[in-house]
Amino acid sequence: MTHLWVRTESRQNEQRVGITPEGVAEMIAAGYQVTVEESSQRIIPINAYRKAGAEIAAEGSWPDAPKDAIIFGLKELPEEDTPLVHRHIMFGHAYKGQSAGQRLLKRFKAGGGTLFDLEYLVNEQGRRVAAFGYWAGYAGAAVALRAWAAQKSGGICPPMQGYANAKTMCAMLRDELDRTGQPRPDAIVIGALGRVGTGASDLCGELGVDVTKWDMKETAHGGPFPEILEHDVFLNCILAGPRTPVFVPASAKETERKLSVIGDIACDPDSDFNPVPLYHEATTWAEPATRVHDDPPLDVTAIDNLPSMLPLESSQDFSGQLLPWLMQLEDTYSGVWGRAMATYRKHLVNI
Repeated sequence: MTHLWVRTESRQNEQRVGITPEGVAEMIAAGYQVTVEESSQRIIPINAYRKAGAEIAAEGSWPDAPKDAIIFGLKELPEEDTPLVHRHIMFGHAYKGQSAGQRLLKRFKAGGGTLFDLEYLVNEQGRRVAAFGYWAGYAGAAVALRAWAAQKSGGICPPMQGYANAKTMCAMLRDELDRTGQPRPDAIVIGALGRVGTGASDLCGELGVDVTKWDMKETAHGGPFPEILEHDVFLNCILAGPRTPVFVPASAKETERKLSVIGDIACDPDSDFNPVPLYHEATTWAEPATRVHDDPPLDVTAIDNLPSMLPLESSQDFSGQLLPWLMQLEDTYSGVWGRAMATYRKHLVNI
């Protein structure tokens, strides 16, 4: 019997979960064994999983799980150097040269485990089968617009928090934009046809922000892109890769521009492919924006767990996308799981 072990998230403010109680019930009915760890911060209470039939384990007990269990989480594991012996499903961020990713791969190599990176869980056409992209875009645009409103009030973006739902988030942000006494900013979204860009554009539309929507067609010439500097807000929604051009070079800080906020929703500051090389470290919920230039101001927002600002909606959405593939976990050597394993093995040889 295939055993799925849903671990708690160790990261602060991470309330999301990759499977709902309804999904757990479906897996158990199909013959899977499911264990769910208790959690002090998960948005969905543990009793809902208990009622769905899951076995309940202590928070953070996954290292002691049976070796054949598949450990399922979302964000990074606690920063340790202990070998990883299990198969893990998670966002590893390990294949683009990130220093933390290399450390993670060394742990897998030492323990003989396997990483099924959710970012590389793709169908035959190479498209991801499940992603938080829409809600990342939605929340990322909200953070960037909040940073713009704070600028107009002479400050910098205040701390962020989790919200009960999108309606609550929008009401807060609408009030802050109104209190600036300024017309709404305009924004340019690059990657507008994807999940992330769609979410960002929808949030802007909800708040009356005019959006210029760009995608591959508009960026195919490789730059430069002076049009970006002609907007108040730039929202980068492109997953960086070797052929991703630089959208805003470091020199733009001292260039004549209208641009005052960059929302780097894709958030790859320590990647060799960072298309917004004006900053080198992700921002946080406590300090959502970093000011990279003072006069005129230019702020960058780059939070890498944006969907957790709307944890219930994003968890329900993601779980619905991923569940059909979790139901295929009895065979991890073919299909989407086999492709993810092949990607892992390809990168492991360089460790």
